[in-house]
Amino acid sequence: MRVTLRTLVKPAITVQYPDEKLVPYQGFRGALLYDQETCISCSLCVKACPSNCIQLENAVSDAGKKMPKAAWYSIDFGKCNFCRLCEDACPTKAKSVWHSRDYEMIFTDRDQMTRFWKPGFPYQGKSYDPASGDFVPVAG
Repeated sequence: MRVTLRTLVKPAITVQYPDEKLVPYQGFRGALLYDQETCISCSLCVKACPSNCIQLENAVSDAGKKMPKAAWYSIDFGKCNFCRLCEDACPTKAKSVWHSRDYEMIFTDRDQMTRFWKPGFPYQGKSYDPASGDFVPVAG
């Protein structure tokens, strides 16, 4: 009974989610984000990924030469184990792929787990909708 009474007078440490949200600590690895402007399309993130969830294709100029930009980039969150090896392998000063602090991602089907980035897509990327055959913005 002594333990119960001692615990009863202590302040509560429970967070009333979703009204209150915790701030993730500094080393938290949330969803991966990709910046098309800083990416030099070196494919080191693809090579460093142990779960083979990252894919990219180099942009090609009109003359047929590879350019230091990605034509498209994709990450499959269904395969990703959030190991951060892709972020560590990125040679650019401002990382082109990094972990955000987002811990509230939801997916309603498997197709939404793969995010695509092409020139003009937002930081969150877009998912492919096989029903319409087009890329759709991420909900939420």
